[in-house]
Amino acid sequence: MKFFIFYILFITVCISAQEKYFLPTNSKGEIVHHSEFSLSYIEEHEQSEWVAYKLTKTMIDSGYVSRTNRFRVDKSISTGSAHPDDYKYSGYDRGHLCPAGDMKHSETAMQESFFMSNISPQIPSFNRSMWRRLEDRVRQWGIENDSLFICVGGVLKDSLKKIGPNSTISVPEYFYKIILSTKSKEEKAIAFLFENKSLNGKIEQFAVTVDSVESFTGLDFFPFLDDSLENYLESTLNLSNWSFEEIKKSTKESSEIKQTEKREKVEFEQCKAITKSGTQCKRKGVFDGYCYQHKVNE
Repeated sequence: MKFFIFYILFITVCISAQEKYFLPTNSKGEIVHHSEFSLSYIEEHEQSEWVAYKLTKTMIDSGYVSRTNRFRVDKSISTGSAHPDDYKYSGYDRGHLCPAGDMKHSETAMQESFFMSNISPQIPSFNRSMWRRLEDRVRQWGIENDSLFICVGGVLKDSLKKIGPNSTISVPEYFYKIILSTKSKEEKAIAFLFENKSLNGKIEQFAVTVDSVESFTGLDFFPFLDDSLENYLESTLNLSNWSFEEIKKSTKESSEIKQTEKREKVEFEQCKAITKSGTQCKRKGVFDGYCYQHKVNE
């Protein structure tokens, strides 16, 4: 009897989470729920195929928690998540899927945003430019539209490049982000698809329909919408429904970004070779993590 009651409660929690965040279906990974976001973790890629969450104006307006920059193993993943050190000297940033900047309203949510289950390898010039610009823009949309449902991830498939000490972490060639506003009588959706590389241009140049991302990923987004509304929103791309004027960052935000980039630069560029004296080489590791001298002797 106790098992039956537990099972019913477990199913109820999962269903309510799906309805709350409009979680995708056709997922291939392990579904895990944290305080402010849910995810589907795929062990063979050591990252999530999607992270979904609700972003509200209240969350943004009350966001005063500083970045922790403390990346951690996600112990909720039954098979074990990636480790922060797996990205060291790889040449890739530990790119957030659910941005830390969206979780500033809660100490717990901020800490959880640094779980490695919420991280995917991104080219530094992509993570720190176009991807960040979209994150800033989405927060502005959260203020303008009161609340948004967001689903984000790397496109995971076979034969992707692998990084890490044991070559277990796949490097997505593309990243997507899908945004849904369910404001009454003003429902709208927009999706973005980026190559994982240095990109120039305006954010709106990378806007696509939700349908196109579904075709690309095999996922079904926002399945709990009314079918007729879902079909309309996912097949339509109307840029005029969304504002694209970029917002200047505050001094505090700019300072946090510079500190993070400085930390990442040291971590990813220092040669990983150990010298004869037993210390780590201080040169830049520009050749697969090694400096020119240690690459030759590798």
